[in-house]
Amino acid sequence: MLKAGRRPLDFINRASFENAIAAVAATGGSTNAVLHLLALAREAGVDLSIDDFDRISARTPLIADLKPAGRFPATYMYLSGGAQLLARRLVEGNYLHAKALTPTGRTIEEESANAEETPGQQAIRRIDDPIQPNGGLVILKGNLAPAGCVVKIAHLGRTYYRGPARVYDGEKAAMDAVKAQSIKSGDVVVIRYEGPKGGPGMREMLGVTAALVGAGLSDVGLLTDGRFSGATKGMMAGHVAPEAWSRGPIAAVREGDMIEFDIEKRTLTVEISDEEMQKRLAEWRRPEPRYKTGVYAKYIGTVSCASEGAVTRAPEQD
Repeated sequence: MLKAGRRPLDFINRASFENAIAAVAATGGSTNAVLHLLALAREAGVDLSIDDFDRISARTPLIADLKPAGRFPATYMYLSGGAQLLARRLVEGNYLHAKALTPTGRTIEEESANAEETPGQQAIRRIDDPIQPNGGLVILKGNLAPAGCVVKIAHLGRTYYRGPARVYDGEKAAMDAVKAQSIKSGDVVVIRYEGPKGGPGMREMLGVTAALVGAGLSDVGLLTDGRFSGATKGMMAGHVAPEAWSRGPIAAVREGDMIEFDIEKRTLTVEISDEEMQKRLAEWRRPEPRYKTGVYAKYIGTVSCASEGAVTRAPEQD
């Protein structure tokens, strides 16, 4: 690239971001890709929104049978033909912008044409034999997530979930509840104040999700304004926005409220009236911040919503 005088912004554009989203969808990739790609697009000056992920994932088939939801570890994708083979499959199905440039100066179509497929491999399926007809990610909205949230549906096997809320302010409180065996099948675990500002930092709920699986609680829903592990099982919604710290509706959820995930309708809702929601939010008070000075306090003051990539923004100048 340096010798040829090519720079990242020579090939990073709207088409390349849409190709990246399609690749994530086709491989059942991580929900973290939503954050990272939104953040990269902002830095590159490319207009990309959380809704683009839902639109592209809905039309892109899941063709890579990879763990944690699928059968094969990620190394099998490389051994089967790698990203080149995946790209060739997607180009053949017209799921990529084939003329988009790569760092080599050649197009995706040209690069993928040379893909070598390992005979008999099963990790990357043909376009006409997908694992499921749509990709691994969906974006839900509704009165609990007006700005959106992310659900991973690769190999999920269900499109609807409804249950009573078990509400915890922070991962530790939720972990203590799992250890105390106070969470039951059919519950919806709500973990809040773990978003970009509330954490601060939006950490992954690794401990809780692993503990739920270890406790055999596969029939439990989970929603959080933080992130969650790709190894999760069951209906899990992360990156709920606006987050609780920013007076998002998740801050108004109370113990026992009925919560509904509807993948087909693309909605995440709590079954209370608009009037009750507004009443609760009017009564809400932000918890005492963990950091009032220093770098974390500055981060809280400058970081954006998860639905915008959780990027930091310079404060407005006088």
